[in-house]
Amino acid sequence: MQSLYTAATGMQAQSLNIDTISNNLANVSTNGFKKQRVDFQDLLYLNLKPAGTPTSPETRVPVGIQIGEGVKPVDTKRIFTQGSIRNTNNPLDLLIEGDDTFFKVVRPDGEIVYTRDGNFTRDANGNMVNSDGFFMDPPVQIPVDASLVQIPLDGRIMVQVNGSNTPAQVGQLELARFVNPAGLEALGHNNFRATVASGDPIEGLPGSVGFPAIQQGSIELSNVDVVDEMVNLIVAQRSYEINSKAVTTADQMLQTAATLIR
Repeated sequence: MQSLYTAATGMQAQSLNIDTISNNLANVSTNGFKKQRVDFQDLLYLNLKPAGTPTSPETRVPVGIQIGEGVKPVDTKRIFTQGSIRNTNNPLDLLIEGDDTFFKVVRPDGEIVYTRDGNFTRDANGNMVNSDGFFMDPPVQIPVDASLVQIPLDGRIMVQVNGSNTPAQVGQLELARFVNPAGLEALGHNNFRATVASGDPIEGLPGSVGFPAIQQGSIELSNVDVVDEMVNLIVAQRSYEINSKAVTTADQMLQTAATLIR
């Protein structure tokens, strides 16, 4: 019975859906996290009687008989909408005021990766690094005796050292955006890697044409909406249960057919 296999594909699809929703909920407090959504497609159909089949030299059937063979997941699309904002008053916490744009950081192997997490700090040498110790790109070093750090909307990094009343620029933030950010490869640790699907990074300065401004002293939180995810979880759970019920029903029908032989 085709219904057994069709319902099984539904159970597998909803299992993946629940896995994705669970990951969203687990990261509800992760800085800069972007939620995912599973997209589905129906599978091929058994064409028992194609539409337009001739019934006589002059007539054809207007509607055929097609039996669907189930569902399959086709992608887990990441949604890059702006997350909620938390004011921290930490001068090295940075927020990108817009969607689909990223900070650039450098991994120890020299690869540039991209992140929405603006939780930066200073290492022992005064370099601005993220929570994994990755340097910003381009690198920024803040003097040890800096008493004030100011980062205006255009991303200039201005510091005021002890004994001076005039801020001096020690660096410049650069941002990157992509034609298709959903095509980025998630690496974990709030980092993404460019792929052929995402396209090459388009780099620019904060506040320039096509790039959002920077807000100092704030952090972007996850864009996961707990209420929406709980509703999606309930729908996925019920869908899984209904598909499992279809398997049970098909099994009972097979059992009934088998008893007819006796």
